[in-house]
Amino acid sequence: MLLDLAAEDGDAVARAAADRDVDLVVVGPEAPLVAGVADALADAGIRCFGPTRAAAELEGSKSFCKQVMAAAGVPTAEYAVVSDAQAGLAAITRYPAVIKADGLAAGKGVIIVQDEAQAREALRQLLVERRFGTERVVVEEHLEGEELSLLALCDGHTALPLASAQDYKRIFDGDRGPNTGGMGSYSPVPAVDAERAREICATVHQPVLDELARRGIAFHGVLYAGLMMTADGPKVLEFNVRFGDPETQAILPRLRTDLLALLDAAVEPGGLEGAQLEWRPETAVTVVLASRGYPESSSSGDEIRGLDRVPPDVYVTHAGTANGRHGAVVTAGGRVLSVTALGGDTAAARADAYAAADMIDFDGKQLRRDIALRAVKTA
Repeated sequence: MLLDLAAEDGDAVARAAADRDVDLVVVGPEAPLVAGVADALADAGIRCFGPTRAAAELEGSKSFCKQVMAAAGVPTAEYAVVSDAQAGLAAITRYPAVIKADGLAAGKGVIIVQDEAQAREALRQLLVERRFGTERVVVEEHLEGEELSLLALCDGHTALPLASAQDYKRIFDGDRGPNTGGMGSYSPVPAVDAERAREICATVHQPVLDELARRGIAFHGVLYAGLMMTADGPKVLEFNVRFGDPETQAILPRLRTDLLALLDAAVEPGGLEGAQLEWRPETAVTVVLASRGYPESSSSGDEIRGLDRVPPDVYVTHAGTANGRHGAVVTAGGRVLSVTALGGDTAAARADAYAAADMIDFDGKQLRRDIALRAVKTA
């Protein structure tokens, strides 16, 4: 059922939930969380899986996130918070460097600059043009290593790690081009088994939960850590306060434990104590199909063909789609679909995901051809 209300209108969401005797609301996107939808639901006495506005600032403000990590002793890149271009340039000690909008940017507010000219342009876009409506940026050192995504379910006291995943942020093969919301993923990452995930969670997620609690903020929801596995160990690139896309598409099909029961338990303080997760042994690979022009622009209204050809054991998740004429499904811009397949190993899952992705077509379709390729080559 689709409801005619704004997802960021907490009072409207709470009224709709109350009118329908909803027992549990799971808030997915970041914008409603930062807007305080979870707070409105709590005020209405409705149980909600998702952090409050105060806790959601971990994603809503990169400078706040950095402050929390510093106080919690969580390893991350060296950084400076600036509000004008000259201060931004002065904060860069070597290139490449990373410049981040201090706010929500749908995964596209991170710019890696290779030299001073690129830094000036990035700072102009973010602080003069206010491309993402931010008045400040975070300037960071550029970290080297393999990226890793590790999500954890949190009950206000304890962080319970999910399976590891790897995301592919750039639009083109070989990690070229601008950042996107994510062009594909796979799970698990071979070097990060359940034990290693617990170790990382203990040094990354748990200290953040403890620091928030010290500030009187209880975090109930998903805490997503985007990590760089450096020569000095894992360092946090960013925190999100929700199920990350497209990592979730690769993680959840492997989860055998009842997800709803876990979410319901996480709403209660300490509700996840003693929880044990069971996983399918297969690998999952997710390939994202994006519209023409993404991420700089987006084509929409293009008819999507071939959905009926995809095998039933392959998951196709709709994101940027809409109903067109005569029952057709059309693109609605951005990342249109994600295609997820499971296999006995990464190579098999990858082959099935791409085979299904190639069955689907629409004008201007974009996809990367190297999702999980490195994992196959190094297996």
